[in-house]
Amino acid sequence: QLQLAESGGGLVQPGGSLRLSCAASGETLDYYAVGWFRQAPGKEREGVSCISSSDGSTDYTDSVKGRFTISKDNAKNTVYLQMTSLKTEDTAVYYCAATGILAVGAGLVEDAYNYWGQGTQVTVSS
Repeated sequence: QLQLAESGGGLVQPGGSLRLSCAASGETLDYYAVGWFRQAPGKEREGVSCISSSDGSTDYTDSVKGRFTISKDNAKNTVYLQMTSLKTEDTAVYYCAATGILAVGAGLVEDAYNYWGQGTQVTVSS
């Protein structure tokens, strides 16, 4: 069974950068779409970015466009989220998720995913 493990979170100053990793085990990610989600204190979990399994197409929520980049390394069975120009409002627990079948337009929808990691904390603060 597919298992996901996030890493790379931490404390960073506004304007700084972090790279999150989502390492998969148990199965190859080749045939899974992968999404990144985040949940800030007192808020609902929201979709941040996703990458498809078929053609590697990506999508981003508006608030991170131009600052975050999602990528996939099939050889390492890992998906990355490169985050730059971080803002205090990016503070959240970040989760990666995967699904073998992703409906069109559902890349940032939490219910579309059935495998989840445990999350990694990202804190943006001076």
